[in-house]
Amino acid sequence: MQEVAVIGIGQTKIDEHWDKSLRELAGDAALAAMAEAQIDRVDTIYVGNMLSGVANAQAQLGSMLSDWIGQRYSEAIKIESACSSGGAAFRAGYLSVASGEADVSLVVGVEKMTDSPSSEITAGLATAADADWEVDQGVSFVALNALIMKRYMHEYHWRDIDFAEFSINAHANAVHNPYARFQQPLTESQFINSPMICDPINLMDASPIGDGAAAALLVRADWVTSDVSKIIVAGSAAATDTIAIHNRKEPLWLAAGEKSTRDVYEQAGISPAEIGVFEYHDAFTIMAALSLEAAGFAERGKGPALAKEGMIKINGRIPVATRGGLKARGHPVGATGMYQIVEVVQQLRGQAGETQVPRQDFGMALNIGGSGSNITSHILKRVK
Repeated sequence: MQEVAVIGIGQTKIDEHWDKSLRELAGDAALAAMAEAQIDRVDTIYVGNMLSGVANAQAQLGSMLSDWIGQRYSEAIKIESACSSGGAAFRAGYLSVASGEADVSLVVGVEKMTDSPSSEITAGLATAADADWEVDQGVSFVALNALIMKRYMHEYHWRDIDFAEFSINAHANAVHNPYARFQQPLTESQFINSPMICDPINLMDASPIGDGAAAALLVRADWVTSDVSKIIVAGSAAATDTIAIHNRKEPLWLAAGEKSTRDVYEQAGISPAEIGVFEYHDAFTIMAALSLEAAGFAERGKGPALAKEGMIKINGRIPVATRGGLKARGHPVGATGMYQIVEVVQQLRGQAGETQVPRQDFGMALNIGGSGSNITSHILKRVK
């Protein structure tokens, strides 16, 4: 396997883009990444997306995008892995270059959600769960996470308010991110008084959906000869667990997250202590806590303690959601994993502005599909 570098990134603001189509959003991010990398031809294109068939009546996103951006005849494929579609697409692009099959790979995550009625989006998101044993029994995707959170609070003796700092931290960081959907701070009082969605998940425990696209250009690392620091993929892994939560041996543990992060630590030759920034999948605050535990930053049942003690802030032991996370930057589901990659690259380059982390050697992204059924993990490394 040859070493792979990320040399170009691009993204759109996450918002309700009434004036842009799915292809335009994907094209904007893709062309921005290619322009930054000064590359005008790619070998492979991987498009991470979950809902285009439901929300946009459009399949064949690979062909659609390759044609739109002037890359006709490139190998181009859509990758679907629920909310981890972006991370799965990045892994596919990485493997295409690392294996030697391609010299240049363009990876794009895109989602266009606001053109569709909320009932259609809710039904579409539910397809990330088990259709037979969860959805057909009337359980929504939010309800599944609420069940996990309720049991977690019972087992480990946490209160609703103990999860507030995850959201407060995300909003504080999003203030400085022009691409974030919500660029306003959040107070503890606002968190406490937010309406309940599905007990114990309130509105401020949950991430907002939206339209957006993010992209990265991957090449053979030996192509990068400039004096600037190059960002290489030091680890890439994916793992699965049962799609239905009730079939898991430990419903309060992200086993796929533990395995995929363990694999990337081994590939990179580092421990969790060496990670300078962690972009986790905070679709709900309970997933933030479970991600910290699965990735080795907190003991079981102790995830909320890291937040309450300020360890997740920019200057803390493990900075998270440094550009707003899913909670404030936004969660355009199939694109989220690529936003995480773009943000880790920004941090390692020293381009994160007011939310720049002090340690810039290694960054990690963990992207969750479903409620932990499919998880991709990536470690990026800055080579001086």
